Amino acid sequence: MSTSTKLDDIDRKILEALQADARLPNVALAERVGLSPSPAARRVRLLEEAGIIEGYRTVIDRAAVGLPLTVFAGVRVERHSRENSDAFVAAVLDMPEVVACHLISGDVDFLVEVVVPDMATYESHVLRRLLALPSIRDIRTSFAMKSYKVGGSLPLGEAAG
Repeated sequence: MSTSTKLDDIDRKILEALQADARLPNVALAERVGLSPSPAARRVRLLEEAGIIEGYRTVIDRAAVGLPLTVFAGVRVERHSRENSDAFVAAVLDMPEVVACHLISGDVDFLVEVVVPDMATYESHVLRRLLALPSIRDIRTSFAMKSYKVGGSLPLGEAAG
C-alpha cells in the first residue's frame, strides 16, 4: 500500500477508530471494523509502512501544563528564495514552542502556531529569535482568546480517493 493507494472502507474505519483512541487494543479495533485480530494488525502495519499513519501521540491540555497562551504568527519573508525559506523553516523547527508551521498563500508566507506560558515568554523566546533571522520582513501576531477545537481528527469521510 502506498500513499497514492486508495483506502477502502475498512482502512477508513481503522483510521477513524485510531484517531478517536490511538490506544485501542488490536482485538477491540478488529471487532470495531469487522475483522479478526490478525488481519486488523496487518492492515495497521501496512498503513504505518505506507506513511498514512505517521505516528501516535497523546493530546495534552495546554493550560494544565502551564502553556495557556496560543499565538499565531503570520510571517512574511523579505525575498522569496529557497535559501530564505529553508533557513526560516530550519529555525522554526528548532523552536520547541512552535507546534505547527505552514507555508500559506495570501498576505503572509508562513503561519506559525506557538504555545507559551505568557506574552513575555513569546516576546523573549520566540519573537526575538524570529526577528533576528535576516530574511524576515514582517511578523503579524494574533493571540487566541479561547480555543474550541485543537488537534481534531481528520474528516476521512470527506477525503478524496
